Amino acid sequence: MPTRDTAESPRRRIVEAAVELLEAGGSDAVSTRAVAAAAGVQPPAIYRLFGDKEGLLEAVAEHGYAQFLESKRAQLAPAPEDPVEELRRGWDMVVEFGVSRPELFAVMNRCTGREVNVAHRAGLEILHGRVRRLAAGGWLRVDEELAAQIIQATGQGAVITWHATPAERRDPALLTVLRESMISAVTRTEPTFSSTEAGPAPAARALRAALTDKAEVLSEPEQALLREWLTRLAADGGGQQP
Repeated sequence: MPTRDTAESPRRRIVEAAVELLEAGGSDAVSTRAVAAAAGVQPPAIYRLFGDKEGLLEAVAEHGYAQFLESKRAQLAPAPEDPVEELRRGWDMVVEFGVSRPELFAVMNRCTGREVNVAHRAGLEILHGRVRRLAAGGWLRVDEELAAQIIQATGQGAVITWHATPAERRDPALLTVLRESMISAVTRTEPTFSSTEAGPAPAARALRAALTDKAEVLSEPEQALLREWLTRLAADGGGQQP
């Protein structure tokens, strides 16, 4: 009986061949015949393993997310001392991936299969973890969900704008300006809980973030009620500037 590695090796070869063809010539280059030839298999093997070209592209997207998540998780160890700098590095990594691997990045954002969605959610959890650390440290200027949306939107927007701009007009300063604008929009210049922002919103955000890992002394209904109160407090004045 073949081992797991042996059984999976044709699938892996096909996916890696498809990635190479995709990045060299775009999605049009990922034909069943071309991928089969590059992977050293017969075309029926692709239909048997992936169903059709769209199924193969889903596997390519999953492969891309696996590589992407591996690099993102590598940033988490050791634990970062500066959550703002962690956010800056994480944003840079996402944008660098999209700028340097545009075809793969586009497929990853277009595909919606179950495994791709699982990988996408894993990436979002890393992002939300970064946002929670900002909130727990008193750095967050806006609500956590809005912060995550701003971070995502500016990162994806930066990549899309970069590739939509003719090569001779691309200016790396654009990426730096967008990143720092994102930092200014979601974080404070100094961590604080009340001294420069009226009301209890900053403290509520910090306590709500801390409850994610440290609420064992409360029952589940108590945690739910406390989070509801903190969410309402965090939203009170959450969009005000100091």
